[in-house]
Amino acid sequence: MSPADERHYPGEIEITHDLTLPKLLLKNAKKFKEQRVAMREKEFGVWIPYTWREYLENVKFLSLGMVSLGLERGNKVVMIGDNRPEGLWAEMAAMCAGGIGVWLFQDCLMDEVQYIVDHSDSKFYFAEGQEEVDKALAIKDKCSKLTRIIWDDPKGMRNYDDPILISFKEVQELGRKLDREKPDLFEDLVNQGKADDICLLFYTSGTTALPKGALLTHYNMLTMGQNLMRVDPCYETDDFVSYLPFAWIGEQMMSISCGLQVGFTINFPEEPETSQENVREIGPHVMFAPPRLYEQMTRTVQVKYLDAAWLKRKAYELAMKIGYHIADFKFEKKPIPWYWNLLEYLAYLWCHKKLRDHLGLSRVRNAYTGGAAMGPDHFRFFHAIGVNLKQIYGQTEIAGISVVHRNDDIKFDTVGKPIPETEVRITEQGEIISKSPSVFQGYYKMDEETAKTLKDGWLHSGDTGFIDGDGHLVVFDRTKDIMILSDDSKSSPQFLEARLKFSPFLKDAWVIGDHKPYVTAVICIDYNTVGKWAEDRGIAYTSYPELSQISEVYELVQKPIMQVNKTLPGPAKIRKFVNLYKELDADDDELTRTRKIRRSFVEERYKDIINALYSNSDIMHMDTSITYEDGRVVKIRTDLRVSEVPV
Repeated sequence: MSPADERHYPGEIEITHDLTLPKLLLKNAKKFKEQRVAMREKEFGVWIPYTWREYLENVKFLSLGMVSLGLERGNKVVMIGDNRPEGLWAEMAAMCAGGIGVWLFQDCLMDEVQYIVDHSDSKFYFAEGQEEVDKALAIKDKCSKLTRIIWDDPKGMRNYDDPILISFKEVQELGRKLDREKPDLFEDLVNQGKADDICLLFYTSGTTALPKGALLTHYNMLTMGQNLMRVDPCYETDDFVSYLPFAWIGEQMMSISCGLQVGFTINFPEEPETSQENVREIGPHVMFAPPRLYEQMTRTVQVKYLDAAWLKRKAYELAMKIGYHIADFKFEKKPIPWYWNLLEYLAYLWCHKKLRDHLGLSRVRNAYTGGAAMGPDHFRFFHAIGVNLKQIYGQTEIAGISVVHRNDDIKFDTVGKPIPETEVRITEQGEIISKSPSVFQGYYKMDEETAKTLKDGWLHSGDTGFIDGDGHLVVFDRTKDIMILSDDSKSSPQFLEARLKFSPFLKDAWVIGDHKPYVTAVICIDYNTVGKWAEDRGIAYTSYPELSQISEVYELVQKPIMQVNKTLPGPAKIRKFVNLYKELDADDDELTRTRKIRRSFVEERYKDIINALYSNSDIMHMDTSITYEDGRVVKIRTDLRVSEVPV
């Protein structure tokens, strides 16, 4: 698949070998000054704006403060915390001094924090508050390069007196002092930067082994953002809501790479728990989220539909029927008759407008999803309500994106076509490989892994796929995850799992069937939705394990499985399933921090369940433990029912 044609967009910049992200920050601050808001944060119910001048000043003094504490070019600065302006300031401050940013997921457990801080040789550790400081203090003696822990939120920090600790504001004061002594130092440091300098070290999610640190340059990040915007331009008047972890490349793709190039406004929610409400308040123009967040939005709508009065349900059903019909016209590239356009407008007025506003999508021009498979049912749902949802394909090692849908060419069973300057091919073994200026420089301290992944400039993805007759890339699944069914045909467990999760009652699904006599599934119910369903019917329960094993709940779960089975060939149909006694959890190593299933781990952990699914037994006894976020370990003893699915 050859590189797509390039289209220039208003405000496009020239990416030279001298250009860096900090230089763009300087340029925007000089251009917009006090006239434009660079970012907003909601605190205590009020949106607090920061102009581009204030953005630059906070970054400048923080950067110089770290320099006065010993930060040198090439040093790593690790950061952990919620999405807040201070997190972005810390990242940019490190880059301005020639340092390299390393983000951690905020819910990382102690051993994950220790591994990444130690492996990355990080010298500084930015912690949002007490919880993140405690993690750092617990591992500091095992991380020989770590010299400073910088904290921001003072809550609970009064009695902390370890000499390695210093507050965010104290570092900025040191920066102000250094700026008075050497007023030209900051711009000199920024101007020393080159496009080929490493700016970010991203640790992959590690579905099969320890996380690998991908080294990305300023040039990698800038070219990726520019080529995405050549397909879908962003504008300086746009609003973007930053609520996905900064440790995920998708968030950096929008807030850093695209944001600094066009200068749009970044908005930070008050708390992770209020992010959906805050998204609705802002009404972003561009949105990027993994499938699980769109799945949650769909589940929210479905639950409200189930609770609505009869008349509202009928109005919703009619509006959605019209919406799906219009979406199919567009997918099939057929002209829409005038009377269907009229019906679409009426459906928008009485239903879709309110739905989009409730979900925070009222102003969205382009909504993207990527990072995992999304089921066609979810995809069609958003197009039915008029949201321009597109699939993105890429990975950390290519700075986030290599393929995307075009506005006039969306096929929900593909991921679209390559962005400009990107070439995608399929090897003889069916592996997807790509080449672009955004391909990473290699894995930090892992030369052998780099050699396996990067060959003659081609990035080997580890994904299997093909290119269809329209030039669209179809991603089948991770090569190592593809199931060989009983008739020797191939099937994608991710595809089946995504289809199952369209049900509001199913939160997660794990499909099994590789070299097995038939396909089975382990289901995690949505505790809140199923719990309310049970309460409405007078079904008593006391806990997740008890609720999951009730016979009526098994009947409830069986319905969406049978619905999906209708669309599948015989060998791919799910024949048995079991409701797990708990949700799959990243803290138990069952999921990555981006909520991908660690298949090899769960296969080993739940091998007794797999054995029961492929035996004649109807009940299996579980005796295991659950690890809570605070470190507590609780023993679980329960019986699980194995249920057959009528075919």
